[in-house]
Amino acid sequence: MYLSEVKVSERTGIIYVGAKKANSILDCISRDVASGSREVILLPLYSALVRSHLECCVQCWAPQCRRDMGILERVQRRATNVPKGLEHLSYKEKLRDLGLFSLEKRRLNVEIINVYKYQKGPCKEEGAWLFPVVRSDRRGSGHKLKHWRFPLNIRKHFFTLRMTEHWHRLPREVVTSPFWEILKSCLGVVLGNWL
Repeated sequence: MYLSEVKVSERTGIIYVGAKKANSILDCISRDVASGSREVILLPLYSALVRSHLECCVQCWAPQCRRDMGILERVQRRATNVPKGLEHLSYKEKLRDLGLFSLEKRRLNVEIINVYKYQKGPCKEEGAWLFPVVRSDRRGSGHKLKHWRFPLNIRKHFFTLRMTEHWHRLPREVVTSPFWEILKSCLGVVLGNWL
């Protein structure tokens, strides 16, 4: 079943269920683990147990409404309040201090890496028709992806359409990097300026 075929109320219901499960696991972690250090609680336990519920299905991984994104992001906001000593920092500063991304930035990071794999990685054959490159001599990166236009508004949430706009915003050094490890290291800086 495609995401577009699921009713909005069903998508939001799935997101609420994922957020509720993640919140209950976060409550157990904060209540049962005596040490409040970030090395013990947040980084391994949050990443393994809580965040998996926030990214459990396509409805949670790519929410279409800001409200749904906010529901999921509130869980991570609660998780950054668990470690002691960070109470005086804002949410963005807590994320930076803990070495975490916001969920929206994390999604975008993974999806840009996937587009890169379709362009230059092991999925190059499939990428030729999913993300055709439009080469031009004008200013820009020289590796622009063809942006498809469809009459239906619902298709703007498709992965191939959603990612072309983000790909075009990337600097030339990132798009033309020879290895995805270099792309991955540069994305943290680039996405920090975007979101």
